Amino acid sequence: MTLDAQQSESERRPGETLRASSISRSYEGVKALRGVTLELRRGEVVGLIGPNGAGKSTLVNVLSGFDRPDEGTVELGEREITRWSPHRRGRQGLARTFQHSHSFGSLSVRENVEVAALGVGAGPRRAAQRAQSLLSALGLADYAESPAASLAHGDERRLGVARALATEPRFVLLDEPAAGLPEAEVPEFAAVVRSVRDEHGAGVLLIDHNMALIMEICDRIHVLDQGTTLAEGAPGEIRANLDVAAAYLGEAPVTEE
Repeated sequence: MTLDAQQSESERRPGETLRASSISRSYEGVKALRGVTLELRRGEVVGLIGPNGAGKSTLVNVLSGFDRPDEGTVELGEREITRWSPHRRGRQGLARTFQHSHSFGSLSVRENVEVAALGVGAGPRRAAQRAQSLLSALGLADYAESPAASLAHGDERRLGVARALATEPRFVLLDEPAAGLPEAEVPEFAAVVRSVRDEHGAGVLLIDHNMALIMEICDRIHVLDQGTTLAEGAPGEIRANLDVAAAYLGEAPVTEE
């Protein structure tokens, strides 16, 4: 693809907001989501939190096209994309990571990133450039030629982010990217998430149970409980919300150390 063609494709991508409106989803009579509305804008990090079984992964699957709602719509910019496939959404600027690695273990770290770029239409040269840049930025350059299966857990998480960013997304859904990371590696990973917002201009939906990470880097937080929206607002508002404290954060509001 020529540079002009790449720019034309970018201009055709829909705009600045990813929105799920009044999403409901049931499985065998169990209501996983009930009328949930969530909006993510480019250039912000929104935390999605809640107890186990709250509906977080279901909502991410609906947003990314791996599941379809019983009711409600998903919009990317001005387009309704509710019935679009994950691949079609990816080509229009929506990327995600998964709780468990979806990398190709037998391919090198570099090849994994290149394949992600090729999958959304980048040419071989452009894919190689993206891989080199992202591996350097995410601290994976030393492992570029190593098999992905050989990576330590934290590096594997970074590879997942690199693969997502290789698609040059407008929106990135990070599903528990810090799960299992040693506490000492969390600040470094927080810097990676900030770079997605600040350097790549993407909107980030961050699902994680590490409340220190969520409170530190999120611009807004959306709280789910039993498939419904319990609260949404800035970190300080969520920290002081008694309903959130009772449902998820503990018996009393979280206080500063």
